[in-house]
Amino acid sequence: MEETKQNTETAKRVDQPHVFYVRNEPIMPAALDVFMLVNKHGRGLLKAKGNTIPSAVAIANIIVEKMLHNVATIEYITLDSENTDAFGKRLLSTIEISIIKK
Repeated sequence: MEETKQNTETAKRVDQPHVFYVRNEPIMPAALDVFMLVNKHGRGLLKAKGNTIPSAVAIANIIVEKMLHNVATIEYITLDSENTDAFGKRLLSTIEISIIKK
């Protein structure tokens, strides 16, 4: 089961090299990773779930306002939620933030 999950995540990253999945890690190293993605591909897509949403917003602000000021902008932000159990009673919030170079 664990191997299948890892293979699926690896496949997603190969198909979409500009996607960055936000995890519980320090914000500045993650912002540098996103900075390199945006410089390399001209765009970056931050994806976060649950408690990592504030980190995704902070990373996007650091990139757009501090690192790539007047060079990059936020293209769109998508907020959503998904069911986490079989009965549909628990929802988990998700966010996607797209950053593009001008």
